[in-house]
Order: sequence, then C-alpha cells, then structure tokens
Amino acid sequence: MNSMLQPSVQLTEPKSSSYSQLGTFYDEKYQLMWYFMHASPRPCFTPVLLNEIRHFHGTVVSKNKTSEGQKIYYIALASDVPGVFNLGGDLNLFRTLIQTKDRNGLLRYTTSCIDALHANICHLNQDITTISLVQGDALGGGFESALSSNVLIAERSAKMGMPEILFNLFPGMGAYSLLSRKVGVASAERMILSGRIYTAEELYGMGVVDILAEDNHGERAVYDYIQRQDRAKNGYRALRKVKDLCSPITYEELIKVGEIWVDAALQLEARDLRMMERLVARQSAKHQGAA
Repeated sequence: MNSMLQPSVQLTEPKSSSYSQLGTFYDEKYQLMWYFMHASPRPCFTPVLLNEIRHFHGTVVSKNKTSEGQKIYYIALASDVPGVFNLGGDLNLFRTLIQTKDRNGLLRYTTSCIDALHANICHLNQDITTISLVQGDALGGGFESALSSNVLIAERSAKMGMPEILFNLFPGMGAYSLLSRKVGVASAERMILSGRIYTAEELYGMGVVDILAEDNHGERAVYDYIQRQDRAKNGYRALRKVKDLCSPITYEELIKVGEIWVDAALQLEARDLRMMERLVARQSAKHQGAA
C-alpha cells in the first residue's frame, strides 16, 4: 500500500476508550471507526462485551446525527487478542443457565447477541459500511459476528467454523440466516451440521470471505477496500441498498430462530454439558496462551 493509503494514526499505537472489554480508534482521514474486542476472562461474547458493543453502536449513530465533527462512514470490528477474533458464546454462562433451567436468562443473553448482530447487519440504519477483520480464530458466535458485516476480510491463517453440533446444539444467533443467503441453504446446512473448522482460504473459495489478506496485512486490506469503495461510492452504496432489499434479514427472523435455540439448549443432557465444559476449558487455555 502506498504512503497516501497509510492510516492517519498507526494501529500499533494503543487504542483508547472508556470500555473495559472494547477498544475504539477513530481514523479521521478515512472516516473509519475501529472497535477491538478483548473480552475477559475468555475471548468470547460476555454480557459485558455485548453491552459495550451496543453502547458503541449507539455512540456511532449519535455522532453521525450531530452537525459538528467528522462523520463516520465505516466501522471495522476486529480483535486485540493475538490469534483470536472471538470464540463465540459464553459457554460457561450457557452451562449455568441450562443447569438451572433459566429460560428467561438464556433468552436475555440471546436477545443481546441478536441486538448487536442485527445492528451490524443493517449497518446501524446509517449510510455506513460495516467491516469485519478476522485475524485468528472465529468460532460459533464469533463466526456469526464476522458474517454479519457488509464486508468480511480475513487473513490467510484465520480459521472459522461452528462447533455447536459437538455439544448437540446449533449456532442460533444468525448463522443459518447469514450463511444461507451467502452460499445457499444446502451449503449452510452442511457447514452447520459438520462442526468443521474451515481455513480462511477455503471460505474465500466458497464466497463466505469477501477479501483474503496475507497474514499481518489485514489492516492494509481494510484501507485498500475503503479506497476502492471511495472511488465508486455511488455504485457500492446503491448495491448495498439492493442487497438490503432483495436479501433482508429481519430482526423478527433472528429472534424466532433465537427462541428455537433457547428451547433446544434447555433439552441438552448431562453428557452434552460435559462437552460444553471441555470447550470452556479450551477457551480458557486459548486465552491464556494468547496472553
């Protein structure tokens, strides 16, 4: 990337925000707002992270409604955890809520996930392009969140998949809706039921990943994409409107699927919960290794 495309502030500098599990960074030159996940104690969608993403989305909308300051035309979701984009749902919380048969608690968590996902799908109902940059593993809900952006950019070594079938469940926060519109119903079902983890290169060949970047060049790929879109803004934005019209994913659809997921989760047996517990241990080990 030539010098004119370099970010106006280097991304290696600290990202600052008032959040505890989310870092934000505004690049004024490109009217781009980054937000970087670093959930704790595991790199998954904790209730705290979900609440901070919801607040961040509201802040972006508020800034764009004011007449003062620069507008935001791009938001990019990424991760501050080396080797991990996001490992998905908070399995430890799931296990507790399932064991106590807390349907309302599961539904509240599911709704929080869907609120964040749908806001990203509909680009906050703003003239904004949403981008996901996957550097590392994106599993389950992490893969769903990456898919929810208008543009999915992944580095070559990234891996993505939905392992939920391993503990007798399915990814219920948008995977089927998003994948079936990208690769068709049959391919979406095969991906979900296989529990397989795919390489970024495989997913690029399938049309799931939009842009394949070389390792350590993901941020550059984001800026290259923005430059291409800025050269043909009218065409890109018009096509996005066509996609919204012809392949809509409604909030109601996601909520109904989420309710099916909640009821299925409450039917899990002890052996399924033991598998979930093992996956929690893997999530923790992955986080410790990254740290």
